[in-house]
Amino acid sequence: MTKPDVLMPVPLPASLGDGLARDFNVVRPFETPDPEATLARIAPTLRFIATGVPVIADGVSRPIDAPYMARFPRLELVANMGVGYDNIDATAAAARGVVVTNTPDVLTEETADAAFGLLLAVIRQLPQADRYLRSGKWLDKAFPLSASLRDRVMGIVGLGRIGKAIARRGEAFGLKVAYHGRRRQDDVAWPFYADLAEMARACDILMISTPGGPGTRGLVDARILDALGPSGVVINIARGGIVDEDALIAALRERRIWSAGLDVYADEPRVPAELVAMEQVVLLPHVGSATGPTRDAMARLVVDNLRAFARGEGPLTPVDETPWRG
Repeated sequence: MTKPDVLMPVPLPASLGDGLARDFNVVRPFETPDPEATLARIAPTLRFIATGVPVIADGVSRPIDAPYMARFPRLELVANMGVGYDNIDATAAAARGVVVTNTPDVLTEETADAAFGLLLAVIRQLPQADRYLRSGKWLDKAFPLSASLRDRVMGIVGLGRIGKAIARRGEAFGLKVAYHGRRRQDDVAWPFYADLAEMARACDILMISTPGGPGTRGLVDARILDALGPSGVVINIARGGIVDEDALIAALRERRIWSAGLDVYADEPRVPAELVAMEQVVLLPHVGSATGPTRDAMARLVVDNLRAFARGEGPLTPVDETPWRG
């Protein structure tokens, strides 16, 4: 029996390709002499796409938007390697009857670890202390006193799976927790703020874990940063576009907030030079879920979604915009 094609439009981890190869013919146009000719050959019959965000795809960006999907009249499923799927126009997919899947749960704890590690690094200035020792400055005098995590309130922007995992870690460290989102969640006791500025005024840590995309682009702007105040800390492990980077740089430069810890940026992997130059800021190269076991689990879930769908059983983890109706 001929294996069905699955289009891989960007480079993805070998574990994903190996997993797919047992049941699918994996088509990688970027490895062919004429990528457009390769796409034209498979376009009439293609049903499946496996893709991922640039940080997983060797920095390669290939938006799966309406015009791209229109090239494949029989397309049924776009399986994304990553919990965030702002690289895919899920609304356009829904309009075409195309299901989009992502990889939730398998990266929740890893990403929450990274988020809280970033918070600790910012508050206690751990990277700065490391550089201080390595430069030999400890031989002359002790490292300056840092801020403290004690008596702080952490406001979480987006209380999804990852946000809740971060909240649990915060409580274990003695933090008070609040959250902002589209709606109040009845199964949690943490205070809910419908207005983000109001929450920012009530907390001094703003932890961003909400999905990216047009609906949240620029959500954290100068108004929110001013509400957070001069002792405030911004931690972003979600998507860079959620924070207005120019406003953040200005707030940091003018000491209208105290510090920031960032794992994501608006134009990755290009990070504004102003942020790189700021000693009080801690910067990571989008490594929230970047461990071997987690990436392997993400790859397995992509494969499992495609296999289940191809067998007619339906997808395992469809996104909200494209629910499976059988």
